[in-house]
Amino acid sequence: MACLEWTQDLSVDVKQIDEQHRKLVEMLNSLNEAMLAKRGREAQKAAIDAMVDYTVSHFGLEEKYMKAFGYEGFDAHKAEHDNFTKKAVDLKERVSRAGFVLTLEIVEFLKQWLQGHIRGTDRGYRECFQAHGLH
Repeated sequence: MACLEWTQDLSVDVKQIDEQHRKLVEMLNSLNEAMLAKRGREAQKAAIDAMVDYTVSHFGLEEKYMKAFGYEGFDAHKAEHDNFTKKAVDLKERVSRAGFVLTLEIVEFLKQWLQGHIRGTDRGYRECFQAHGLH
């Protein structure tokens, strides 16, 4: 059962970034499926590690384009990325230290953040990126 379905309203109409967003949605759904199958605790550490690594790469790409294109909303957007990364690293450290963080907490955090960030903040750069030839 998918926790979050990829729909057109999650698209920023930039193929490379949409593909990365789809991957993040897949990662979320995989973690949710593991949790529902009572494998949440086993899958948790691997999922968080993958999430942190992938988001660092994804955020880096978005930020590279924002800087190159002089995107006016760069500072606020980067701050959101930094806040997400801080939370993700915190979850990663809690899992390493305590061995368990409620998987539902992670799933809900990811779902809410992805929906809000992609549908809101990421949509802000769509016109800028497209004006510079990204489609």
